[in-house]
Amino acid sequence: MAQVPGLLLGVVGPSGVGKDTVMEAVAAARPGISLVRRVITRPSEAGGEDFEGTSEADFIAREAAGDFLLSWRAHGLHYGVPRGVLAELAAGQDKLVNLSRAVLPLAQARVPGFTCVLLSAPVPVLAARLAERGRESAAEIERRLARAGFALPEGITPHEVDNAGKLSDTVRGVLDILDAQRDRRAAAMMGQVE
Repeated sequence: MAQVPGLLLGVVGPSGVGKDTVMEAVAAARPGISLVRRVITRPSEAGGEDFEGTSEADFIAREAAGDFLLSWRAHGLHYGVPRGVLAELAAGQDKLVNLSRAVLPLAQARVPGFTCVLLSAPVPVLAARLAERGRESAAEIERRLARAGFALPEGITPHEVDNAGKLSDTVRGVLDILDAQRDRRAAAMMGQVE
């Protein structure tokens, strides 16, 4: 039987919902799942996720050269998903990536089997988490919270997972989505082979 391609799970949700924490926990819980190392126009030592820091000029040049599968601008920064992710998916590796809502239709169009996971939590939980991480001023936190209720683009049907409770419950929810999507793809491939 042919290799079942890996799945790209695009994780979205409001600031403070815990996207990076959940993604790291999911990758740690299951061999064969890894995080996409995004390219971001901020210094590599800025902390947070493991990313490749670059200058705005370098990012724009790489974007023009077609180095990115997906790219977008948010919060004054440029973000890119390297095109090499496609080869990893083709080799059967499942990948998790923190995406902007605005780029979801492009991800869905460019990546077969793309799956959107929407993490959610009540606004008081988001506010507490944003304050705890200490990266934004009170005004910036208010702006981020004001965006928390924005709808996803038309044509995107997410799998929603509540991340207000225990991390282990959220991880189980994401893994259940991944398993169901992989089973669906494997069944579809078998149907094509028969």
